[in-house]
Amino acid sequence: MRIIFRFLIVLSFLFVTINVSSQINEDDINSLSIFSEYVKAKNYDAAYEPWMELRQRSPKFNSAIYVYGERILKHMIKNSSADQKVDYINDLVKLWNEKRANFPNKTPLGDVLAKAAQLQYDYITELNMTKSEVYETFNNAFITDSNTFNNPKNLYTYFGLIVDLFDQDLKSAEELFTKYDEISEKVEKEIKNYTNKVNKFLPEEISESEVELSPKDKKRVSSYNSFLKAYDQIAKGMEKKVGDRANCDNLIILYDKSYEENKDNGVWLQRALNRLFNKECMDSELFVKILQQKNRLDPNASTAYYLGIIKAKEGKSSEALEYYNQAIDLESDGYEKAKILFRIATQFKKNGLFSRARSYYMQALKFNPSMGRCYLAIAQMYASSAKNCGSDNFTQRSVYWLASKEALKAARVDSKLRKLANQSSNNYLAKAPQKSEIFSSGREGEIIKVGCWIGRTIKVPKL
Repeated sequence: MRIIFRFLIVLSFLFVTINVSSQINEDDINSLSIFSEYVKAKNYDAAYEPWMELRQRSPKFNSAIYVYGERILKHMIKNSSADQKVDYINDLVKLWNEKRANFPNKTPLGDVLAKAAQLQYDYITELNMTKSEVYETFNNAFITDSNTFNNPKNLYTYFGLIVDLFDQDLKSAEELFTKYDEISEKVEKEIKNYTNKVNKFLPEEISESEVELSPKDKKRVSSYNSFLKAYDQIAKGMEKKVGDRANCDNLIILYDKSYEENKDNGVWLQRALNRLFNKECMDSELFVKILQQKNRLDPNASTAYYLGIIKAKEGKSSEALEYYNQAIDLESDGYEKAKILFRIATQFKKNGLFSRARSYYMQALKFNPSMGRCYLAIAQMYASSAKNCGSDNFTQRSVYWLASKEALKAARVDSKLRKLANQSSNNYLAKAPQKSEIFSSGREGEIIKVGCWIGRTIKVPKL
């Protein structure tokens, strides 16, 4: 009898527990439904109260609490008085921290810290903060978790702050250039990441026709290209922002002063080399000294390439080529190898060695199919050779059709170059034989063999 009685008590307790749990869950679902509908209608004021109730009652119930909550609080910040604004700003930071505590897999630490720093920057006056204080918030985020500190806007704001602090004599030149290198490397890492993702969707053979993708893949590639465009703009923006602060004279003074204490630091040496090279300071004695030291300490693909540049400047082309090929062999990463191949090709292009340049550009494309700059460079070489690669005026100008087709390939593989590539293609077409000339020549549909270094064929368009 006692056993039956105890069983009934337990059964009754379970029934009550299940019923209460069900009721709580139903309340949470109703609250979520109510405020989410308000948010979708952009009626954030009405959404605030039911959202806050659910946030406080069941913070782990659904991640929508934080996704929609961010929209609600941003609205409140934008549309509130000065005193309330600060409270809502602080609550938004608190919300991000709560999301990380309750949904850590959906909340990367670096992203949260960077967003909080950006919020401080956006409302620096309302929060009564200094640029130094906001910079330190960004810097803490970057040091704590640079892997997920990925937002392009946040990275650019971060760099802009140290430039401002440098101009106010609150940061040294060394601190500025070190931070420039760190953020540049981060941006380049993200560019590499999204470039490799885009490359997976490109066919082996690129024509002037549009690359066909499924709707789903098209959406993915569009997203990747959006990030690539943003990071490309950041890289250009950073270069513009640092401006003459990083000219040869300033860099040489800085690196010469710091050389002795850093001559055994491979990272410092590599960054100094890259910065001096990018600012075309290769003729300085300091560049050669740092290069030789880096090559003794830690020879790599980069040092081999730079040694090739030095030999080329000395007129030792065969030795330069040996170093160039050594650089290619030393680099195992396809993306990085393509960058070296592109640089080598560009050196040959500058020296008028077009056939050799094209060979290296084509090799670069094998490792990075979306490197549209290669196609544009080849198109430029074709166009500049038109007068030398035909037996008569018509065949000479037919080379522009080749140049146009090559430029269009750049538009197909690199969305950042699409506008420039299409403009280039149209400019080349304007220089090629026009319809009236094709008609009067009677060469419609003819296959023309283009001679000299180009060695390609082109079909005269049909009218």
